[in-house]
Amino acid sequence: MLLKDKVLIISGIGPGLGVKLAVEAAREGAKALAIGARTQAKLDDAEKRILEVNPACKVLKCVGDIRQEADCKAFVAAAHKAFGRIDGLVNSAFNWGTPSRADVADLKTWKDVIDTNLIGTMQMIQAVTPVMKAQKGGAIVNISTQATVKPNGTGEGGYAASKGALNAASKYLAFELGADNIRVNVVRMGWMWGIPVQGYVSYASKQNNVPEKTLIDSISTNIALKRMVTDDECARAALFMVSDYSSAVTGAALDANGGEWMPT
Repeated sequence: MLLKDKVLIISGIGPGLGVKLAVEAAREGAKALAIGARTQAKLDDAEKRILEVNPACKVLKCVGDIRQEADCKAFVAAAHKAFGRIDGLVNSAFNWGTPSRADVADLKTWKDVIDTNLIGTMQMIQAVTPVMKAQKGGAIVNISTQATVKPNGTGEGGYAASKGALNAASKYLAFELGADNIRVNVVRMGWMWGIPVQGYVSYASKQNNVPEKTLIDSISTNIALKRMVTDDECARAALFMVSDYSSAVTGAALDANGGEWMPT
């Protein structure tokens, strides 16, 4: 099992990638998971699904907001107290913001997005690194987006800008924390078939009076695999980066997009 006996913190538990990260981590043998979200209901649902695939996995549920530094510190402290160590941190919490052209966007909304995707994520990292330094090792993976390297027509310039800043910060963290045996990597997600994208396709279909299959096919035609990869698949790619199988990898960006974007 990829994560046998690992203790992980996963932020941003929600109906899409967040809960899939938790479920797949449990499936891969994680010993304990500390999961965080802003609502108790999401955590309760995630716990149920975790225990269905791995009844032995211990689950700690923490309600909080990563935009609040105190919440981040409390989340990490609770996980460390409960499990004695923290092997990995998966930063999945995000704010997509309001879609708009960058040249006319309300930059106040960009600030809100940056406050979550960059500052909030950094607060989680700053909370966990003292624990990882003391135990002489750990792995951090930051969930990013293909939109940072491939602009598209969805109006997510603010989201991409926030994640682009996180990508750069991740490289600095990898360089600075390497001597403490702490690895920091990024996984850039493209289109992921799951509840959020299903909702978008349904909305766009009605707005444009176009069959859902037509929209799905138009997206899939630009993907090497000719299909949208699932959020389950993307979750497994991210979890590889906190596993011992990626022990030689830090400061890297893994593209989990089915081959829609292929960097040189």
